[in-house]
Amino acid sequence: MAETHSEKKEKFAVSNLVVHQTVIDKPKFPVIDAHNHLGATFGGNWINRPLSELLSAMDEAGIASLVDLDGFENEEVFEDHLKKLKEKAPERFRVYTGPNYSKWADEKNNFGEYAAQQLRAQVQRGAQGLKIWKDLGAHVRDQHGKLVQVDDERLDPLWQTAAELHLPVTIHFADPIAFYKPLDESNERWDELHAHPDWYFPAESYRPFQALYADFTRLLSRHPETTFIGAHVGCYAENLEAVDQTLAQFPNYNVDVSERISELGRQPYTARDFLIKNADRVLFGLDRPVNPQEYRCYYRFFETRDEYFDYSSTELYRQGHWKIYGVGLPDEVLKKIYYLNAERLLLPN
Repeated sequence: MAETHSEKKEKFAVSNLVVHQTVIDKPKFPVIDAHNHLGATFGGNWINRPLSELLSAMDEAGIASLVDLDGFENEEVFEDHLKKLKEKAPERFRVYTGPNYSKWADEKNNFGEYAAQQLRAQVQRGAQGLKIWKDLGAHVRDQHGKLVQVDDERLDPLWQTAAELHLPVTIHFADPIAFYKPLDESNERWDELHAHPDWYFPAESYRPFQALYADFTRLLSRHPETTFIGAHVGCYAENLEAVDQTLAQFPNYNVDVSERISELGRQPYTARDFLIKNADRVLFGLDRPVNPQEYRCYYRFFETRDEYFDYSSTELYRQGHWKIYGVGLPDEVLKKIYYLNAERLLLPN
């Protein structure tokens, strides 16, 4: 009798390879986590736990401050996170906001102006950045029911306002390229997509990855004064040459490494060259519930030359069936990725 998928995925080969294992309890330098979620949506739900526990976990992990992106969800979440985090520990958190696309039908072709006005108001209340999620380009529709692309000119007032207010825009415009490929057993994210079927973007229903990437580069070109941070290594960690070319072409563009040491660590030579070359353009980010053990996987990747180790301390092969290798970055590069770039690009606490 053939094994089912669920039976197969529980069987992992046990490696007999003997390699050095470096234990890193704290990073070499303080860290600013520029990409995280503290609400319930992404599984952490720190917002409903005592703040002292969160701060203790951050201290244990060496996290000096953290960007909470969850304010993009809606006005209620934004206000709740301001009250529970920013008001109580302003030096440790930056809370971001996001557009309310549900108002598009009401505002019609003036939605961009409406979103810009809302952004100004939210900055007055404490927002320190703008988060754009992948629903733009995948799900958001205008008053006619037409899909709104990332580079839609009606949103220009929003990007212009972000530039005027010196707000960083963290943008997640596409998912791993495997999420757009046929979902058969040759898909390297097979297990992940079966665990999260809503993450799959079949070609017959969604814009393909390359079209989304082209939309985004047109947006970068049209708004050179706006500081964009491409989440997850610019949403294309599988192709660092392409990300490198985009960074070279657009000086207003930066990337964070959130949830992508799995990709970077399986191409350690290319990743090391990329990170050193673009040391001024890369920000640290976890995009996972605050957990000192998860942060330590990142520190091990960045600071050591360890070989063939797990990219997560909590979920084995969460993204794919491979292990990673450390890149052992020089101290001057570590400082930039860990905190100096964030200090320069993000609004002060």
